[in-house]
Amino acid sequence: MRADRLVAALLLMQARRRVTASELAGELEVSVATARRDLEALSAAGIPVYPQPGHGGGWSLLGGARTDLSGLTAAEAQALFLLAGPAASTAPEVRSALRKLVRALPGTFRADAEAAAKAVVVDPVRWGEQERERPPLVELLQTATVRRLKVRLVYTGRRRERTDRLVDPWGLIDKDDVWYLLAGTEGGQRTFRVDRIAEAVVTDLPAERPADFELSQAWQRVVDEVERQRSLVCATVLIEARYLPVLRARFGRHCDVLDMLDDGRARARLTAPTPLMIAQDLAGWGAQIEVVESEEVRAELARIGAELTARYAKPTIRSK
Repeated sequence: MRADRLVAALLLMQARRRVTASELAGELEVSVATARRDLEALSAAGIPVYPQPGHGGGWSLLGGARTDLSGLTAAEAQALFLLAGPAASTAPEVRSALRKLVRALPGTFRADAEAAAKAVVVDPVRWGEQERERPPLVELLQTATVRRLKVRLVYTGRRRERTDRLVDPWGLIDKDDVWYLLAGTEGGQRTFRVDRIAEAVVTDLPAERPADFELSQAWQRVVDEVERQRSLVCATVLIEARYLPVLRARFGRHCDVLDMLDDGRARARLTAPTPLMIAQDLAGWGAQIEVVESEEVRAELARIGAELTARYAKPTIRSK
């Protein structure tokens, strides 16, 4: 995880007077581009890390090598520990790195830095749910990604068909406890759900990755396309303003409030892949929601209402 790498990068620059992006990449087992982005991120965050161009150059902490990280201000040290602290609650490696960094800090900073590291705990388990475990394949795929080795997958598609794939692993994403693998294939970039991977074998073949590949940007493009596909149908509805939070909680980013009316109702736009999917979510609201635009959604609501009437409007015959 990135917080672990940032701490490790700082410790490495303290141990060596100067470090290049290539050296850092080798130590952290990441690409040179990723190492360079991490160094730039440290600098952009205000940590006194700066590059020295030319022969014998590299990246250094302001003030050069020393026995402590006195180049960090108190605020910078706290910011770094607030970043890495939540990860330490679930990752022993991060806890170890933070302990080492605490020892390297000036004494006047240590108390605040330790307090910052313990100020936030991330608990990903919802109320009433059991603790979630990371899928076993994630670690294997992560290793293949870091070492840049091709992976042979047996993948189960949506229609339950299985296919064999040889892919270049580019990165892993955890989205609401569902893991995805972004990988290069003969057909270009593809997204694989990890829970649909029946088998995975890391090969000895070197994997290829575009020089300008940035995982966060690539994933954002995937998200944008998925959300676009989920917004093919639009309906405009009227609802009492007090019920807006419930409607927005149900539709999420697919609910846009357009304006508030004088009668206390709000006008909102809802989107979904099909008219039926909107109608199914609105049917339980009864007359509390009025669909004013989208004849397709209104027709689906009418059909659902007719089905319910046909089934439940008949008098119940009780057995004696």
